[in-house]
Amino acid sequence: MDHAARSAQEARSLPVCYRHPDREAGVRCTRCERPICPECMVSASVGFQCPDCVRGGGSGTGPAPAASRPRTFAGGTMTRDPRLLTKLLIGVNLAVFLVQLAVGDRFTNRFELIGQAYAPLLSGVQGVAAGQYYRMLTAMFLHGGYAHILFNMLSLWWIGGPLEAALGRARYLTLYFVSGLAGSALTYLVAAPNQASLGASGAIFGLFGATGVLMRRLNYDLRPLVALLVINLIITFSPGFNIAWEAHIGGLVAGVVAGYAMVHAPRRNRALVQYGTCALVLAVVVVLTLVRTVQLT
Repeated sequence: MDHAARSAQEARSLPVCYRHPDREAGVRCTRCERPICPECMVSASVGFQCPDCVRGGGSGTGPAPAASRPRTFAGGTMTRDPRLLTKLLIGVNLAVFLVQLAVGDRFTNRFELIGQAYAPLLSGVQGVAAGQYYRMLTAMFLHGGYAHILFNMLSLWWIGGPLEAALGRARYLTLYFVSGLAGSALTYLVAAPNQASLGASGAIFGLFGATGVLMRRLNYDLRPLVALLVINLIITFSPGFNIAWEAHIGGLVAGVVAGYAMVHAPRRNRALVQYGTCALVLAVVVVLTLVRTVQLT
């Protein structure tokens, strides 16, 4: 049997999650041995268990001890709605976009990311270098048009939902904002001071990076994700699209670094390693921001 035929046979024989038949499962519950997907993987002292066994309603030997309460792959708390924060983030982005449409450029100009520019209508010099550091955060929720927000929100739903289920809410939200701020910091550092930038792309590229790390950890096929990422990068660097590539690259790098800590942190002191790594990334963001501010003032 040649390699292609053997790979096809292996793909056909790959089990699917017993709770989500449309999802491939590369891991089995250590108690009942049923195949489970990342959303259903509950971290246990050894390996992973399915939600039914953790609750004591599966094929295991009774309810799990208190120390084995339901946990996500990264050690977060499992919740009834594993996509809640993703839904809320999409809702906030859409709400801010409606405000942009209602108020117009006056609103966008006050909250988009810009290093330093003279704006007579906004009372003189504006930008991060003028002390408006909030722009690095608020720009993450602004968008430049219908196509811009539609593409970003579809990407956020497709990538963010499964990642939130695998990491847990607190870790997912931390990753989102760390990636977005890293994208803002690189844009502020490299782009022209009067070049405006806005969009959730930096944070979303961070989710792309973390998803790649997670899929690699679970031995999933990375080709679909890599293909999608390559297409996005081609569009990012293509002339005529007027895309702030700095935000994409900054978010992607931060997402890979923070995502690696989330997925590969040892069980002992796991939260310390995960959040400590995110704090280090934020420290780099602060340093880059201060360096650029000194250059412009």
